[in-house]
Amino acid sequence: MAMIERFEAMLAAGKDGALLRFGLGAEYLKAGDPGRAATHLREALARDPGYSAAWKLLGKALEATDRTGAAEAWRRGIEAAQARGDKQAAKEMQVFLRRLERAAPPG
Repeated sequence: MAMIERFEAMLAAGKDGALLRFGLGAEYLKAGDPGRAATHLREALARDPGYSAAWKLLGKALEATDRTGAAEAWRRGIEAAQARGDKQAAKEMQVFLRRLERAAPPG
């Protein structure tokens, strides 16, 4: 059984939580389904708004389809990471945000 199927089975059994939703989001992102990934990552963040790793992946999931949403996710993720003292996650999201802003068409 694939990881997505295992995680979905756990969710169906009522074992919902931020970590499970993060795992589902990560697996859907790896599988090339950023829409489903974003849905689960948003659920993870609804349960734990300070979950910096979920903010980081949400930005990645949104990057191709919703640049504004990706930028906002990374900004909020940077705040969450800094609040928790997670310097590495904050640095990574700052890099992602700068790349996104540089790639934005002039306007």
